Amino acid sequence: MVKAIINIDERANRVINIVKAKENLKDKSDAINMIVELYGKEMLEAELRPEFVKELLESQKERTVKIKDFASHYG
Repeated sequence: MVKAIINIDERANRVINIVKAKENLKDKSDAINMIVELYGKEMLEAELRPEFVKELLESQKERTVKIKDFASHYG
């Protein structure tokens, strides 16, 4: 757990209080964590490039080879 002292404007404070009340959270820390989690999913989960998706789909069609002992095969 990281503790931080932050400076936020009045509008940001109101938004945090609204999220806290709307979601019935116990404190502003929980509200901030929820906001960051929601925004983080949207921002950090990068979409796959279409050419990469195409390459993956094509590789799924390729024939596979069964290997009983990986270490001795690729040793």
